[in-house]
Amino acid sequence: MKISVVVPVYYNAASLPLLHERLAKVAAQIAYSEFEFIFVDDGSGDDSFEVLRNLTETDSRVKAIRLVRNSGSNPAILAGLAHAQGDASVVITADLQDPPELLPEMVTKWCEGYKVVLAVRTQRSDPWITRLTGDVFNWLYKRLVFPNFPQKGFDFFLADKEVIRVLVQNAGPNLYLFGLLLWAGFKSVTVSYERAERKFGKSRWTLGKKIKYFMDAFVGFSYLPLRITSVVGMLLALFGFLYAGFVVIARIVWGFPVEGWTSLMVVLLLVSGVQLVMLGILGEYLWRNLDETRRRPLYLIGETLGFENHPRETPVTRVSIEKMDE
Repeated sequence: MKISVVVPVYYNAASLPLLHERLAKVAAQIAYSEFEFIFVDDGSGDDSFEVLRNLTETDSRVKAIRLVRNSGSNPAILAGLAHAQGDASVVITADLQDPPELLPEMVTKWCEGYKVVLAVRTQRSDPWITRLTGDVFNWLYKRLVFPNFPQKGFDFFLADKEVIRVLVQNAGPNLYLFGLLLWAGFKSVTVSYERAERKFGKSRWTLGKKIKYFMDAFVGFSYLPLRITSVVGMLLALFGFLYAGFVVIARIVWGFPVEGWTSLMVVLLLVSGVQLVMLGILGEYLWRNLDETRRRPLYLIGETLGFENHPRETPVTRVSIEKMDE
């Protein structure tokens, strides 16, 4: 039995040696399993890949992939999963906020027959604004998209190779991998842990990345934004017709003068703003359709270390490797 551990890396040079040390200790505790550690450098600007190069020289289980540019955490994870040769794969962050020591429990659950094991946070030692935005996102996603989405969210999971095959084959542009994992619908179970305080580096989640993450998650798996725009449009149209009828009747029957430049401008600005928001939502869906038709690779691989053979054939990795060979 072989377990692949996939770690997306982005400016994590300081934490990688300690992460590897803790993963090695955990692997030694699970004596009946063989391990491989796949680190994917997502275009880091620090010494992360050099650290990984040193680790591959000292531990044959360590394998490293360097992407040509920063493609985002989800494509980086997908690159690692596409290269994984394990009977199951574990995805864990590189900043040590998620404990590798949880792996034995997750592997045990997998051995019991569960195809997916989600490590769910009970608490998180993050800045209050991060906790607030995360809780709002998780609450909305659970109620509007996937009812089985964990209340506190998750970034740390184990999936059987059958599930990994589905994820790799069905991945597309603007990927939200965790939604795709729930969409697949395999038998799953959760384990709980308390997320540790970040001690290495700083978060690279900018406001722009968070907004895109939010849009990818909702637009990729729900038509609710489109339905909301339809309902709002119909309500505004109904209100407009009723108000127009009232103004005409008031003028003809009671002789009220048609005045109110201020109120007219308020209505005009309100309706115009709502229309622009609706167009923006439609544009998000159209943009994603355009990305699908372009069929560009989700990531480009610049260098690999520790892989003796090419990964199993998948549409994503095949396109990426051919692109680099041209």
